Amino acid sequence: MKVLTKQRQIANIAQRHREVALTSLNKYLDHSWLLEAFQRVRKTSAPGVDGERVEDYQRKLQSNLENLLARAKSGRYHAPPVKRVHIPKGKGDETRPIGLPTTEDKILQRAVAMLLEPVYEEEFYDFSFGFRPKRSAHQALRHIQNNIYEKNTRWILDLDIRRFFDRLDHGHLRKFLRQRVNDGVLTRLIDKWLKAGVMEEGQLSYEQSGTPQGGVISPLLANIYLHEVLDDWFVTEVQPRLSGRSFMARFADDAVIGFENEADARRVLEVLVKRMERFSLQLHPEKTRLIYFERPPRHGQPTGKAESFDFLGFTHFWRRSRKGNNVLGHKTAKDRLTRSLNDLRQWCRKNRHLKISEQRERLSCKLQGHYAYFGVSGNFRCLSSYHWEVGRIWRKWLDRRSRRSKRSKGMDWERFNRLLAGPLALPKPRIFHSLHPAAQRELLI
Repeated sequence: MKVLTKQRQIANIAQRHREVALTSLNKYLDHSWLLEAFQRVRKTSAPGVDGERVEDYQRKLQSNLENLLARAKSGRYHAPPVKRVHIPKGKGDETRPIGLPTTEDKILQRAVAMLLEPVYEEEFYDFSFGFRPKRSAHQALRHIQNNIYEKNTRWILDLDIRRFFDRLDHGHLRKFLRQRVNDGVLTRLIDKWLKAGVMEEGQLSYEQSGTPQGGVISPLLANIYLHEVLDDWFVTEVQPRLSGRSFMARFADDAVIGFENEADARRVLEVLVKRMERFSLQLHPEKTRLIYFERPPRHGQPTGKAESFDFLGFTHFWRRSRKGNNVLGHKTAKDRLTRSLNDLRQWCRKNRHLKISEQRERLSCKLQGHYAYFGVSGNFRCLSSYHWEVGRIWRKWLDRRSRRSKRSKGMDWERFNRLLAGPLALPKPRIFHSLHPAAQRELLI
């Protein structure tokens, strides 16, 4: 039986028994399930503490999976420590810790996530978009835009949960899990992953809370936690008590809540601080903001000028359309643009020794990736600016490379423009996503 068929069976069972904890999901965990989990593991992923790569594990795949299955079912599986590295987070020297599980851990975590997803897809709300099947950040942007228009949104509560993945409480998470899944094999495995140590610069430590970012199972556990703490609470307890209309959009630990009335927004913010503290979480006092976001009238601005807010790498603001209407605009957030260009500068500096054709190929991939995410309707100007900046940075480092030779005249703009006019041209900006409900096709610009 194929994995997809089994997942449909699990979803049907979860739908029929919404008030009951499922206790026998591990029967679906067999050799074919682990094999499918292995196929979904990214083959170029970095190794964990044991240094074993996916290609090494694949050499004896049949016996390795059989051994892994036996240990997982019998309880003999021991979760190895997670290798921790730090990547830049944004402004300043702030970094985000990322966990690197071993190859075997990635396979087993993926297999467990495949078992849990059908159950919780029946539980999660439509306004939760992060790390879920067939859901994306662009769907979240459309959800925000549609609700702002339809519900006459005047106030936006921009939530920032401080160090969520570090503060996630294990006790509360276990309780939330057992409300829907009380399968001994699965809960035992998850408990082992929560207790697994963290290896950082040769030092082993054990965390009493949190789940390391980077682990395959972590996004699902985070969604389960915030579904109980935030989503379900907002729908069942908050919205029925509000005097005006409201909506929420959440992507992992980032969320925005829209309100029609200011009094509702301020009351929810006050209660939300206490709600988070109850579950060992904390709202960032500076990054969590209540924003006035009323749609301006056709002529002039209202008394309190509407602000803007950042979400999912975009700045959301009101702008004038060509017809003179005030419409919701989306542009690349300044910090995301700065971070992307800084990364590109470092890449050009370190790789300026490569052949120009090879540099062009890799830069094209970076540009296409940027366009694929930030290429939303109304953001063409930012894409064009990014395209120009990439060309300027590339020319600068090609010029520095060329001037090391006494015979070279360097890479001036005239020579560089001739280069870009030929087969080495960088890909032009392109809009991939329309955020307008009426559009039924991709826009090509």
